[in-house]
Amino acid sequence: MSDHTPLNRRRLIAPGPVEVEPRVLAQLSQPQMHHRAPEGVEKLMQTRAQLTELSGAPGYESVIVTGSGTAAFEGALVSLVPGGAKVVSAQAGKFSERWGEMSSRFGYETRLVSRPWGEVLDPQEVADAAADAHTLLITHSETSTGALHDLAAIAAAAKAKNPDLIIIADCITSYGVAELRPDVWGIDAVVSGSQKGAATPPGLGLLLFGPQARERLIPNTPRGFYLDMQRELKGQMAGNTPQTPAINLIYALSTSLERLLSVPREVLWAEKKRQNDALIAAGEAMGCRAWASRTSPAVAVLCPPTGIGGKAVAAQLAGMGQRALPGQAPHEDTVFRVSNMGYADRYDALSVAGILEDALAALGAKFGRGAGVTAAWAALAEPELAPALSH
Repeated sequence: MSDHTPLNRRRLIAPGPVEVEPRVLAQLSQPQMHHRAPEGVEKLMQTRAQLTELSGAPGYESVIVTGSGTAAFEGALVSLVPGGAKVVSAQAGKFSERWGEMSSRFGYETRLVSRPWGEVLDPQEVADAAADAHTLLITHSETSTGALHDLAAIAAAAKAKNPDLIIIADCITSYGVAELRPDVWGIDAVVSGSQKGAATPPGLGLLLFGPQARERLIPNTPRGFYLDMQRELKGQMAGNTPQTPAINLIYALSTSLERLLSVPREVLWAEKKRQNDALIAAGEAMGCRAWASRTSPAVAVLCPPTGIGGKAVAAQLAGMGQRALPGQAPHEDTVFRVSNMGYADRYDALSVAGILEDALAALGAKFGRGAGVTAAWAALAEPELAPALSH
């Protein structure tokens, strides 16, 4: 039977969008509900409370934006940063570079602190650059490189030098996946999206504002109308939205958050890390290597064996019905990217390890069959996750 047979299960093993639980998808097939009806208002408030609970920061208020994580980040930026302010963008990959470009387009005095892709940011270097800045833009989990920056250390160093600094953190692939303690670490605004760790279809941007950020939201920001977060937060705290939200997706998000909240956050973080460690270990057993010096639990970004390009691996996987991704420009062929971020457990990680064996063997990589799965099992040797998060 060919790898291309339609009988193969087709799945998403890319770092977003991710696989979604059937119960979550079922929410989207309900008769159309109305966001102004009492049950719609109740669901908005419930989902906002769940987002705050998953953050572990009870003093934070959440906002749900109909749009992507990029829309949510833009909303945070234009609603917190006044015209002419000095902004530092710390970057070491495609998505962190996006925030610097966004800041420049809005006319802010933007200073870049850069590291080569795959490396992690230096906390003191970032703190020195932000010593006289209004806002720091930073990415926690860099999906293009697989790096997890030490957000706690960076925020501590930056706020020690500049206590009034506003920190806007791209936690798009770390929220619900990696250790994240915004109140303890001093993160003022956390940004994420529905199609990553929240394991919901694309279409919602997620924000969490700490007390200092809420006090500094700009009324009637001249740089945004739809993305005016001061107006949006005021409305949502009263169970309202200034415009029509994607209420069906909010119902779906709430159902997904129920599963994520069924275990302590520490259990969730540990299990996602083990699953991603299993993917990295499987790749290394077959001649790949992790690109990042400090790996994120959200995505395994692997340099393929010598002589094989990242685009070829992604294409081979696609031919097998498995949607992974190559690298991002200008490193499309340097790496390939696989993820177990969404509705997936340790047995899915083992399955992906076996799929990688087939794909890499077909491309000429030399290794003993079973090496990847054996290495994945070894990485998963920790105690199993609580049954509530299993399929």
